[in-house]
Amino acid sequence: MTKRYSVFALALLGLVCPALHLRAQQPAPGNDRPAAAALATLPWEYGVFFDGGVGVGDRSSFTFANAGVRLGKVLTTQHLPGLLRGQFEYAGELTPYWQSFTPAPNVHDAHVVYPDGSSAFVPEPYNGGTFTGVSITPIILRWDLKAGRRFAPFLQGAGGLIWTNHKYPPDIIVPEGTPGGTSVWNFTPQFGIGTHYFLRNGRSLYLTANAVHISSASLGDRNPGVNASVQFQIGYTWWK
Repeated sequence: MTKRYSVFALALLGLVCPALHLRAQQPAPGNDRPAAAALATLPWEYGVFFDGGVGVGDRSSFTFANAGVRLGKVLTTQHLPGLLRGQFEYAGELTPYWQSFTPAPNVHDAHVVYPDGSSAFVPEPYNGGTFTGVSITPIILRWDLKAGRRFAPFLQGAGGLIWTNHKYPPDIIVPEGTPGGTSVWNFTPQFGIGTHYFLRNGRSLYLTANAVHISSASLGDRNPGVNASVQFQIGYTWWK
């Protein structure tokens, strides 16, 4: 098992094991619908999470692992009819541990054009390997669908920002003065679906599947980006 998947497995166990212990506790007498009861109070939501995923298409060799904290507030009572009935929640996340694992640095024959007009194919390295950074997602717009007894599903759209310790995603390093670099800053528009599962009153385990686009918005000379990735988030939440 590689180091990245070992980290993922340990973090997953760290969240799931306490949750399974709490699951054995019964809800307080007179309240056997902890999901619906929590959302009815327009609560604050405090949570910790671990996130892992993979790139799609030409970035299928990329994997991701990160961990952080979240804060949200349910702002409205239920609106809309039928399956869309639900409540609006605004939230944000801070991810001090963010990593993307890409193929190890390699050498590629790049076509270089020199100022005098001559050109040649020269060996140049890809800037690959592991990228470490920090991410903040200050805008999470969530629609909490009508909760059942223990399940509280939701839909969400979000946008955030990532800083990495060197330019991401990996691109060919070109001779000094020649355009070709990416950026240490990238934006993360995303959309997701998920659900909370209430273990008891005011406590829930949640799982989210997000489609995430990563792009520098042309802050660098080039913007190859990560057009699509699928990332799964598992977390534990307190409702107050």
